[in-house]
Amino acid sequence: MKLSTRSHYGLRAMAELACSYGRGPLSLADIAETEGLSLAYLEQLVALLRRAGLVIATRGIHGGYQLAREPKLISVGEIVRVLEGPLAPVECASEEGQSCCDRESACITRDVWVKMRESIAQVLDSTSLYDVCQSVQRDASLIEEQEGADGHKVDIS
Repeated sequence: MKLSTRSHYGLRAMAELACSYGRGPLSLADIAETEGLSLAYLEQLVALLRRAGLVIATRGIHGGYQLAREPKLISVGEIVRVLEGPLAPVECASEEGQSCCDRESACITRDVWVKMRESIAQVLDSTSLYDVCQSVQRDASLIEEQEGADGHKVDIS
């Protein structure tokens, strides 16, 4: 199963907002530059996230976007569902629970797909934007320690 760039890039943008939470709005241009993303594409993604109530916009010279809630209160699963729709490794195992074929009740593989969806949902729903920022900060600390230990600079981009 492969998620689209919508989730990948949208989560990167949301992580940028989460890691700067409490410091005021960030411009999409700054996020696009930091993350190496297309500004036009990022605008489309943030429009979906704004409509879903995950980000708020501030107009003006010091405007931009910020999270609508604390990073601890926004799960990666919530972001993925806004950008991709319900989790569904195959059509008959969608979170929406809609019947999709006549064989659904007798399908010998459906349980595998449902278990897969539930496992993915558990990981996504139990990981907050705060957790994402913590792992980024941990990685940055390890790189700083490594640089200090061997005197070499490490590029993390």
